[in-house]
Amino acid sequence: MIRPATPADIPALHMLVESAFRGDSARRGWTHEADLLGGQRTDPAALAEAIADPDHAILIAFDGDVAVGCVEVKRAGSGRSALGLLSVRPDRQAEGLGRRLVAAAEDHARAHHGATRMEMTVIATRAELIAWYERQGYCRTGESRPFPMDDPRFGLPRVPLSFIVLDRSIA
Repeated sequence: MIRPATPADIPALHMLVESAFRGDSARRGWTHEADLLGGQRTDPAALAEAIADPDHAILIAFDGDVAVGCVEVKRAGSGRSALGLLSVRPDRQAEGLGRRLVAAAEDHARAHHGATRMEMTVIATRAELIAWYERQGYCRTGESRPFPMDDPRFGLPRVPLSFIVLDRSIA
């Protein structure tokens, strides 16, 4: 089941995101950033802010009572939405849940934002993740954006980082 997260989901959501991106638990999956960044990926306050914002949604997937995945979708203006925070528990990766979460985010963007395009940023050195998104139909736009290197809310970079932008039509 995939549904919009509520404030009651924040503890499970926070644990899920951190386990997918940071620390030794993340290394069990293939999508982690543990070698690139230390510190946190997000915090409960940022999750609460996103859930409360009418231009954002965090969709959360459950297997029974256990949170197994999530994705954030937010209005990006001019018929666009942005996808982010795609997280799948490391022990549940490679089961197709990531594809289902991306599809749910695209459906949400069309239905709630009137979006016809979805964009995202991916750390430029994450070749395997970029290739995965390309297999989902996303294309490199040629645009790059800086990584917030000095903002610990997004993690503590161990190496210089930047983002590339990917997008696709969802019309």
